[in-house]
Amino acid sequence: MHNTVKNLLEIKNNIKIHLNKLNINNNPKIVAVSKTFKINKILPLIEHGHTDYGENKVQEALEKWSEIKDINPKIRLHMVGKLQTNKVKFAVKIFDYIHSVDNDKLARKIADEQNKINKKLKIFLPVNIGDENQKSGINKNDLKNFYNYCNELNLDIIGLMCIPPVDVKTDIYFKEMNFLKNNLSLPDLSMGMSSDYLDATKNFSTYIRIGSKIFGKRS
Repeated sequence: MHNTVKNLLEIKNNIKIHLNKLNINNNPKIVAVSKTFKINKILPLIEHGHTDYGENKVQEALEKWSEIKDINPKIRLHMVGKLQTNKVKFAVKIFDYIHSVDNDKLARKIADEQNKINKKLKIFLPVNIGDENQKSGINKNDLKNFYNYCNELNLDIIGLMCIPPVDVKTDIYFKEMNFLKNNLSLPDLSMGMSSDYLDATKNFSTYIRIGSKIFGKRS
Protein backbone atom coordinates (compact mmCIF):
# COMPACT_ATOMS: atom_id res chain seq x y z
CA MET A 1 0.00 0.00 0.00
CA HIS A 2 1.34 3.42 -1.00
CA ASN A 3 2.24 5.87 1.79
CA THR A 4 -0.37 8.41 0.69
CA VAL A 5 -3.12 5.80 0.97
CA LYS A 6 -1.83 4.72 4.40
CA ASN A 7 -1.83 8.35 5.52
CA LEU A 8 -5.38 8.90 4.27
CA LEU A 9 -6.66 5.80 6.06
CA GLU A 10 -4.89 6.87 9.26
CA ILE A 11 -6.56 10.29 9.14
CA LYS A 12 -9.98 8.68 8.63
CA ASN A 13 -9.34 6.36 11.56
CA ASN A 14 -8.18 9.25 13.78
CA ILE A 15 -11.38 11.14 13.00
CA LYS A 16 -13.55 8.12 13.74
CA ILE A 17 -11.86 7.43 17.11
CA HIS A 18 -11.91 11.12 18.09
CA LEU A 19 -15.61 11.63 17.30
CA ASN A 20 -16.68 8.32 18.85
CA LYS A 21 -15.05 9.35 22.15
CA LEU A 22 -17.03 12.60 22.04
CA ASN A 23 -20.21 10.84 20.87
CA ILE A 24 -20.40 13.18 17.86
CA ASN A 25 -21.96 12.05 14.60
CA ASN A 26 -19.97 13.59 11.74
CA ASN A 27 -18.39 12.08 8.64
CA PRO A 28 -16.47 14.87 6.88
CA LYS A 29 -15.18 14.63 3.33
CA ILE A 30 -11.39 14.82 3.06
CA VAL A 31 -10.09 17.15 0.36
CA ALA A 32 -6.57 15.92 -0.43
CA VAL A 33 -4.73 19.17 -1.16
CA SER A 34 -2.52 18.09 -4.03
CA LYS A 35 -1.20 21.53 -5.02
CA THR A 36 2.46 21.45 -6.19
CA PHE A 37 2.57 17.63 -6.14
CA LYS A 38 3.17 15.73 -9.37
CA ILE A 39 0.43 13.46 -10.61
CA ASN A 40 2.48 10.29 -9.93
CA LYS A 41 2.19 11.11 -6.20
CA ILE A 42 -1.58 11.48 -6.53
CA LEU A 43 -2.36 8.44 -8.68
CA PRO A 44 -2.25 5.90 -5.79
CA LEU A 45 -5.05 7.83 -4.07
CA ILE A 46 -7.08 7.95 -7.27
CA GLU A 47 -6.61 4.21 -7.74
CA HIS A 48 -7.67 3.68 -4.12
CA GLY A 49 -10.94 5.45 -4.99
CA HIS A 50 -10.46 8.82 -3.30
CA THR A 51 -12.44 11.48 -5.16
CA ASP A 52 -11.83 14.96 -3.67
CA TYR A 53 -8.67 16.96 -4.44
CA GLY A 54 -7.63 20.56 -3.83
CA GLU A 55 -5.57 22.89 -6.00
CA ASN A 56 -4.76 26.58 -5.59
CA LYS A 57 -3.64 27.56 -9.11
CA VAL A 58 -5.86 27.36 -12.16
CA GLN A 59 -3.13 26.67 -14.70
CA GLU A 60 -1.63 23.87 -12.62
CA ALA A 61 -5.07 22.33 -12.17
CA LEU A 62 -5.77 22.40 -15.90
CA GLU A 63 -2.45 20.76 -16.73
CA LYS A 64 -2.71 18.07 -14.05
CA TRP A 65 -6.37 17.20 -14.01
CA SER A 66 -8.04 17.78 -17.41
CA GLU A 67 -7.23 14.35 -18.82
CA ILE A 68 -7.71 12.51 -15.51
CA LYS A 69 -11.14 14.06 -14.96
CA ASP A 70 -12.20 12.95 -18.44
CA ILE A 71 -11.25 9.38 -17.53
CA ASN A 72 -12.56 9.57 -13.93
CA PRO A 73 -15.80 11.59 -13.94
CA LYS A 74 -16.34 10.94 -10.21
CA ILE A 75 -13.33 13.10 -9.27
CA ARG A 76 -14.27 16.42 -7.68
CA LEU A 77 -11.75 19.23 -7.88
CA HIS A 78 -11.72 22.01 -5.27
CA MET A 79 -10.26 25.47 -5.76
CA VAL A 80 -8.80 26.16 -2.31
CA GLY A 81 -6.69 29.23 -3.15
CA LYS A 82 -7.52 32.83 -3.96
CA LEU A 83 -9.16 33.05 -7.38
CA GLN A 84 -8.47 36.03 -9.64
CA THR A 85 -11.29 37.24 -11.86
CA ASN A 86 -9.17 36.94 -15.01
CA LYS A 87 -8.82 33.19 -14.34
CA VAL A 88 -12.50 32.48 -13.68
CA LYS A 89 -13.28 31.44 -17.26
CA PHE A 90 -10.76 28.60 -17.01
CA ALA A 91 -11.48 27.80 -13.36
CA VAL A 92 -15.16 27.19 -14.07
CA LYS A 93 -14.26 24.57 -16.67
CA ILE A 94 -11.98 22.44 -14.46
CA PHE A 95 -13.20 22.95 -10.86
CA ASP A 96 -16.34 21.60 -9.20
CA TYR A 97 -16.04 23.53 -5.91
CA ILE A 98 -14.65 26.96 -5.12
CA HIS A 99 -13.79 27.72 -1.48
CA SER A 100 -12.81 31.37 -1.93
CA VAL A 101 -15.61 33.58 -3.31
CA ASP A 102 -15.26 36.76 -1.28
CA ASN A 103 -16.27 39.79 -3.39
CA ASP A 104 -19.02 41.04 -5.70
CA LYS A 105 -16.89 41.17 -8.85
CA LEU A 106 -15.70 37.58 -8.47
CA ALA A 107 -19.19 36.29 -7.69
CA ARG A 108 -20.62 38.07 -10.74
CA LYS A 109 -17.88 36.71 -13.02
CA ILE A 110 -18.42 33.13 -11.83
CA ALA A 111 -22.17 33.46 -12.40
CA ASP A 112 -21.59 34.75 -15.95
CA GLU A 113 -19.01 32.14 -16.92
CA GLN A 114 -20.82 29.11 -15.53
CA ASN A 115 -24.03 30.18 -17.26
CA LYS A 116 -22.17 30.20 -20.58
CA ILE A 117 -21.30 26.50 -20.26
CA ASN A 118 -24.41 25.42 -18.33
CA LYS A 119 -22.46 24.36 -15.25
CA LYS A 120 -23.14 25.09 -11.59
CA LEU A 121 -20.23 25.04 -9.18
CA LYS A 122 -20.65 24.48 -5.46
CA ILE A 123 -19.34 27.46 -3.56
CA PHE A 124 -18.06 28.27 -0.08
CA LEU A 125 -17.87 31.82 1.21
CA PRO A 126 -14.59 32.44 3.09
CA VAL A 127 -14.96 34.26 6.40
CA ASN A 128 -12.14 36.28 7.96
CA ILE A 129 -13.05 34.72 11.30
CA GLY A 130 -10.11 36.21 13.21
CA ASP A 131 -10.56 39.76 11.81
CA GLU A 132 -6.96 39.66 10.57
CA ASN A 133 -5.85 42.58 8.40
CA GLN A 134 -3.40 40.45 6.40
CA LYS A 135 -6.04 37.90 5.39
CA SER A 136 -8.70 38.09 2.73
CA GLY A 137 -12.20 36.85 3.39
CA ILE A 138 -15.55 38.34 4.26
CA ASN A 139 -16.03 40.31 7.43
CA LYS A 140 -18.57 38.63 9.72
CA ASN A 141 -20.71 41.78 9.71
CA ASP A 142 -20.89 41.76 5.90
CA LEU A 143 -21.56 38.06 5.51
CA LYS A 144 -25.37 38.12 5.39
CA ASN A 145 -25.49 40.85 2.74
CA PHE A 146 -22.89 39.13 0.57
CA TYR A 147 -24.68 35.79 0.91
CA ASN A 148 -27.92 37.46 -0.24
CA TYR A 149 -26.10 39.02 -3.20
CA CYS A 150 -24.75 35.60 -4.25
CA ASN A 151 -28.24 34.16 -4.03
CA GLU A 152 -29.49 36.90 -6.34
CA LEU A 153 -26.85 35.74 -8.84
CA ASN A 154 -28.22 32.20 -8.47
CA LEU A 155 -24.89 30.85 -7.19
CA ASP A 156 -25.02 27.54 -5.36
CA ILE A 157 -23.70 28.57 -1.94
CA ILE A 158 -23.32 25.38 0.08
CA GLY A 159 -21.33 26.64 3.06
CA LEU A 160 -18.66 28.76 4.70
CA MET A 161 -14.87 28.39 4.80
CA CYS A 162 -12.24 29.69 7.21
CA ILE A 163 -8.55 29.58 8.08
CA PRO A 164 -8.24 30.58 11.75
CA PRO A 165 -5.34 32.62 13.15
CA VAL A 166 -2.14 30.65 13.68
CA ASP A 167 -0.65 29.81 17.08
CA VAL A 168 -3.95 30.07 18.92
CA LYS A 169 -6.59 27.56 20.01
CA THR A 170 -8.77 27.10 16.96
CA ASP A 171 -11.76 25.67 18.82
CA ILE A 172 -13.36 29.04 19.54
CA TYR A 173 -13.18 30.07 15.87
CA PHE A 174 -14.59 26.77 14.62
CA LYS A 175 -17.50 27.08 17.04
CA GLU A 176 -18.24 30.57 15.77
CA MET A 177 -18.12 29.34 12.17
CA ASN A 178 -20.70 26.68 12.99
CA PHE A 179 -22.90 29.38 14.53
CA LEU A 180 -22.59 31.57 11.41
CA LYS A 181 -23.34 28.61 9.14
CA ASN A 182 -26.48 27.74 11.10
CA ASN A 183 -27.63 31.37 11.02
CA LEU A 184 -27.65 31.18 7.22
CA SER A 185 -29.16 27.66 7.22
CA LEU A 186 -26.26 26.32 5.16
CA PRO A 187 -25.36 22.61 5.14
CA ASP A 188 -21.55 22.70 4.93
CA LEU A 189 -18.37 23.99 6.53
CA SER A 190 -14.91 23.88 4.94
CA MET A 191 -12.47 24.15 7.83
CA GLY A 192 -9.63 22.19 9.32
CA MET A 193 -6.22 21.42 7.84
CA SER A 194 -3.33 19.09 8.71
CA SER A 195 -2.65 20.80 12.05
CA ASP A 196 -6.20 21.24 13.36
CA TYR A 197 -8.53 18.86 11.52
CA LEU A 198 -9.66 17.01 14.67
CA ASP A 199 -10.81 20.26 16.29
CA ALA A 200 -12.64 21.13 13.08
CA THR A 201 -14.44 17.80 12.83
CA LYS A 202 -15.77 17.98 16.40
CA ASN A 203 -17.22 21.38 15.45
CA PHE A 204 -19.05 19.81 12.51
CA SER A 205 -16.77 20.68 9.62
CA THR A 206 -18.02 18.72 6.62
CA TYR A 207 -14.95 19.30 4.39
CA ILE A 208 -11.41 19.19 5.77
CA ARG A 209 -8.47 20.24 3.59
CA ILE A 210 -5.44 18.02 4.22
CA GLY A 211 -2.14 18.39 2.37
CA SER A 212 1.09 17.56 4.20
CA LYS A 213 -0.47 14.88 6.42
CA ILE A 214 -1.31 12.94 3.25
CA PHE A 215 1.41 13.84 0.76
CA GLY A 216 4.28 14.82 3.05
CA LYS A 217 6.15 18.12 3.11
CA ARG A 218 6.30 20.22 -0.02
CA SER A 219 9.77 20.80 -1.40
